[in-house]
Amino acid sequence: MSLGSQIAWDDTILPFQLDDCDVRGRVLRLDGVLDQVLSQHDYPPAIEALVAEAAMLTAMIGQTIKLRWKLSLQIRGKGAARLIATDYYAPEAEGEPARIRAYASYDAERLDPTGPAYDQIGPGFLAVLIHQGDDMQPYTGMTPIAGNSLADCAEAYFAQSEQLPTRFSLTFGRSTLPGGTEGWRAGGVMLQHMPKASPYATGEGGSGEDGLLAAPDLLDGDDAENWTRANVLLDTVEELELIGPTVQPTELLMRLFHEETPRVFDSQPVAFGCTCSADKVVESLSIYSAKDLTHMTTDEGIVTADCQFCGAHYEFDPKTLGFEAKDDAS
Repeated sequence: MSLGSQIAWDDTILPFQLDDCDVRGRVLRLDGVLDQVLSQHDYPPAIEALVAEAAMLTAMIGQTIKLRWKLSLQIRGKGAARLIATDYYAPEAEGEPARIRAYASYDAERLDPTGPAYDQIGPGFLAVLIHQGDDMQPYTGMTPIAGNSLADCAEAYFAQSEQLPTRFSLTFGRSTLPGGTEGWRAGGVMLQHMPKASPYATGEGGSGEDGLLAAPDLLDGDDAENWTRANVLLDTVEELELIGPTVQPTELLMRLFHEETPRVFDSQPVAFGCTCSADKVVESLSIYSAKDLTHMTTDEGIVTADCQFCGAHYEFDPKTLGFEAKDDAS
């Protein structure tokens, strides 16, 4: 495989469908984007792992929805990892990349350097927020922290909120290509049963952890058999196949699902992107009075703000801020 074809699949989402078993899915490669997301911060390894997994889930889930604007994931817990926040911005025009950003808030003193990354969250919830534009009410769906990974939580979200059996297989980590520098490589496959009526979703609880709905509660007959077969095939995937770079996503699909007649669609490029700006900071501070702003003003007489996603630094004259602003921010 040439370097050119390897690069062509980096930072892409490939939609596909298994026509013979009513299953759709996505193959994700998130490489340079993940490098950019994590290079904005100096996170401990456990927090890096949580941010990486959340970013991957956000990319795949965001691409499955006909978004006009933004999909966000928020993972909030009572453990050392207090918040993992991600945003996926839909392409602004055909052919343009989707954009991803992410950050984490954590208590360094409570982190367990030897424990699993997922255990750092503790009790909490995963929320999916879909913003379709300023003129529309945002959608919010939540599921409790459960299972052994953020992928398990996302699967539970789709079972509860959408009644769609969903499966994620993800892997990520730092690697060094021959003759290259060290960097993040991440890859994954998402499977999802095509929407249809669910025979057992009665609202009386399911077979999953703490009574959450799971795939067996949503499918029966041929649908259940087809879903099980697709999952068994996905179980055979190897980590190096997921992250590449020697196996292209199209080759991976044929290796895994050639008997299920996989059909691929146009791939979606992904880029790191942050929407912060001085105007948005000014808008966010517009609710404060001049007295409130004095508590945010430095000894040098300026108000500062840093973007948690990209690290951009902003400085303002306090007279230009708040609802009592006296001067133009410009």
